Amino acid sequence: MIRHTTDLSAGARAGFDVIIDVRSPAEFAEDHIPCAINLPVLDNAERAEIGTIYVQQSKFLARRIGAAKVARNIAAHLDSALKDRDGSFRPLVHCWRGGQRSGAMVAVMDQIGWPVTVLDGGYMTWRRKVQAVLYGEPTLSVILLDGGTGSGKTALLTRLAARGVQTLDLEGLAGHRGSLFGATGRAQPSQKLFESRLFEALERLDPASPVVVEAESSRIGARTIPPALWSAMGRASVIELSAPVEARAAFSARVYADIAADVGALEIALGRLPPHHSRETVAGWKAMARDGRAIKLAAALIADHYDPAYRRMSARRDRPVIGRVEMAEVSDAELDRAADAVAALI
Repeated sequence: MIRHTTDLSAGARAGFDVIIDVRSPAEFAEDHIPCAINLPVLDNAERAEIGTIYVQQSKFLARRIGAAKVARNIAAHLDSALKDRDGSFRPLVHCWRGGQRSGAMVAVMDQIGWPVTVLDGGYMTWRRKVQAVLYGEPTLSVILLDGGTGSGKTALLTRLAARGVQTLDLEGLAGHRGSLFGATGRAQPSQKLFESRLFEALERLDPASPVVVEAESSRIGARTIPPALWSAMGRASVIELSAPVEARAAFSARVYADIAADVGALEIALGRLPPHHSRETVAGWKAMARDGRAIKLAAALIADHYDPAYRRMSARRDRPVIGRVEMAEVSDAELDRAADAVAALI
């Protein structure tokens, strides 16, 4: 018997052996339920072909050709990804809206004898759940970890999590380090996938306790922080980190060593700086990049670009500061000490 559900709570999802997304690889790449696997009943090219036949020729022909392709693809999955599953296998299956594609897969699974469940409404049931939280009323209690560029905020989040403090690593979820030089070498997730990852991270948090978030602009690379979280961040109290420019420059040079090693990418990033920097200044920075003077370049950027912008932003904010933590250097030992100090403030 084919079961039906719309329950996508963390506990309900954990009750299935696997969540199977039968949409095309392109649809899956744009966004998917966390931990789902992609077993498409039509690949990207097949889906486009069937859609074209449906519009330009006939619905009947599209369904007949599509059914043959779907049958072959389901058979291939049974002979590969699903071949070792025994009779107790409990999958949750979905497509875009819970229609024909998931219906074909669950019909075969039911005939095999697996206790299969179909997600009514498909992927859109998940998307509505994510949007309700991230685009609804803010409920999260946030404490912002703020400080100038190179003060080790992301590294400190990891240390706070190890001390049992609730944290949310937005840069990790967005696949970007949050500045002109923040690209990681891998494409960022789509906005929808970023939001799904964020939703899953929020599910694991205790809403009764505060969560520490690194102070960010509303955009992390090409991704936008959803309204509910951005609103909570706008109301948040702040813990400020500080360290000398030289110490922050040395730390930044280590963290961004991959960017510094790619002179071409570094020069392109420098070319994206705001136009208020003179051509002579930017040319000097590019010369430092070509000469491999990473620490000197980082110090110049911090002193003449990032710190002035940070001071302007700080002057416009009206948020309570609940503590300040000073570091003589941004080293492992100092970050450990800072983590203890921040944890004591929460």
